[in-house]
Amino acid sequence: MTGLLPEGFHDRLPPLADAAGRLEACVLGVAHGYGYERADPPMAEFADALSSRLKAGGMRDAVRFVDPVSQRTLAIRPDMTAQIGRIAATRMAHHPRPVRLSYAGPVMKLRASELRPERAMRQIGCELIGLDSVAAAGEIVRVAVEALRAAGVEGLAVDFTLPDLVDTLAGNSVAADKLDALRERLDAKDAGGVAAIDPAYLPLIEAAGPFDAAMHRLSGIDALKSRLAGLAQVAASIGPGVALTLDPTERHGFEYQSWLGFSIFAAGVRGEIGRGGTYSIIHEDGHEEAAVGFSLYADPILDAGLGGGERRRLFLPLGTDPAHGAALRADGWVTVAALEEGDTPAAQLCSHVLGTGGPEKVA
Repeated sequence: MTGLLPEGFHDRLPPLADAAGRLEACVLGVAHGYGYERADPPMAEFADALSSRLKAGGMRDAVRFVDPVSQRTLAIRPDMTAQIGRIAATRMAHHPRPVRLSYAGPVMKLRASELRPERAMRQIGCELIGLDSVAAAGEIVRVAVEALRAAGVEGLAVDFTLPDLVDTLAGNSVAADKLDALRERLDAKDAGGVAAIDPAYLPLIEAAGPFDAAMHRLSGIDALKSRLAGLAQVAASIGPGVALTLDPTERHGFEYQSWLGFSIFAAGVRGEIGRGGTYSIIHEDGHEEAAVGFSLYADPILDAGLGGGERRRLFLPLGTDPAHGAALRADGWVTVAALEEGDTPAAQLCSHVLGTGGPEKVA
């Protein structure tokens, strides 16, 4: 036995596993303060039910297998959002709207990407079911930012997008057979290709960049005035200290979002650390219910050394009164007691040692 794991899987050892727990507790604590109560769905469920919950939300990334009990196909969740949607649409369908739910747990993907080679990750998030208004979207973005700051993640940036913008503007002005090509050219920021299809869409490429400048470039498009006004309110609700950008046609990763999407980045972290936006949940009778939410990815945050807080371990020399140790733990210390002669703070990876005057920093 070599201890090797499948590609894309990894063990998270101390102190990073403890840091992951602290990050999760901090984010969920902030969310709870805003009224988001925790839901805890199972790791796997019936694949057909899971795949039908989100509008345009496929299960391409789901690992499937046949349940030996029911003989039906199950799916291991690649994302927890659809499960929260199922809960809201079934077991909490009677609950007054909007429903505020938070969650945290492992997810697993069928395949990884070059930018994110992990197939097993931890996801933390919040979903507000029953509204996708400007006020609801503003609250969701604000909770995400506040939660990350509370966890010690600084240098935050939010990149907004308008996932259904091309479809909204196209209406009947762009032939259906050209619409997919237009989306592809906009995704590639190919000005020449866009101009060849419809030059009216060139401002969407030119607008990508810092938020205020992008909004100014889009302000001349009359069909976007109400959309931009709402987006401006969402951005204003975040408050100072967060860098804002806008890429109005970005669609990658926003396949099931509707009028608003956003990605969250942090200084010193490669790639995005979170994503969210507005979307629709499909109910049993086929009707759609508006929702908005965000998901944070713990792994890139922890891998960058952020979000876990300081590792403080207090070494208690052999013979320390247990009552003294209990009092120190009540004050928030993590205590590690010597169990034999010769034990040392260094051997127990302690940052502090209990001296005659109290805890002392290990040199």
